[in-house]
Amino acid sequence: MSTYMLDTATSRANPTPAPMKRLTVPKIQAMKGGEPIVMLTAYTMRMAQLLDQHCDMLLVGDSLAQVIYGLPSTVPVTLDMMCAHGAAVVRGSWHSVVVIDMPFGSYEASPEQAFESAARILKETGAAAVKLEGGEAMAETVAFLVKRGIPVVGHVGLTPQAVNALGGYGARGKSEAEAAKILADAKAVADAGAFAIVLEGVMEEIAIQATRAISCPTIGIGASAQCDGQVLVIDDMLGMFEQTARFVKKYDDFAQHVTDAAAAYAAEVRSRAFPGEGHIYRARG
Repeated sequence: MSTYMLDTATSRANPTPAPMKRLTVPKIQAMKGGEPIVMLTAYTMRMAQLLDQHCDMLLVGDSLAQVIYGLPSTVPVTLDMMCAHGAAVVRGSWHSVVVIDMPFGSYEASPEQAFESAARILKETGAAAVKLEGGEAMAETVAFLVKRGIPVVGHVGLTPQAVNALGGYGARGKSEAEAAKILADAKAVADAGAFAIVLEGVMEEIAIQATRAISCPTIGIGASAQCDGQVLVIDDMLGMFEQTARFVKKYDDFAQHVTDAAAAYAAEVRSRAFPGEGHIYRARG
């Protein structure tokens, strides 16, 4: 549990961390088959402060494309965007392992390109690891990064960066061939040295098989409760959007809270009830 100290220069709450050490990649690996790993996305310093004590991992996802920037997909996301948001999340956390998505086009060309991009991310943000999408085709790249000291989280199944090739965001693994490919992808990435793998939008039986077949933890999102952990996009979980994927559980209706607060503020401004006596400065006579 953290307390917060007010920075009088900015009127912003800065964390005063409780005495705890940040989790490490080996500790996450060791959670395989044990207590489920808790992971949420975070994109800002303040959200990281609020989520950190409850999570084992914070993912700075390229989902910021849609939830922060209003882009139609994750494809337009840049390294600059991921580094800026990643650094903010690291500054706001002290406990969770922070993982940052490598954006589309920053790692696919070659292992060398991937290393250059990943090294920049870790240098500029202070994060512990990167995440990249792809299965067998990316195994060589995963191994190249891991051998050079860059921890990697894999991502197989529904891979949003490949939405144009996949033709949409539907669940994967409905056919025998597709199911076999997902399992082969998970094994290839795990064998290459990934310390965890996100399984997204796959049929439950495939998620269970993959979790049992590989030695590193699986993090499910639209997969199975039997995965070694779960991740959700924070804005979806909080109910910031009316429409979400089937696998999202809304734990609040935060959008309504914001709407109600904005409406109350607007009404007080228009009636001149705000600012009140306690919100203005007067010279002392």
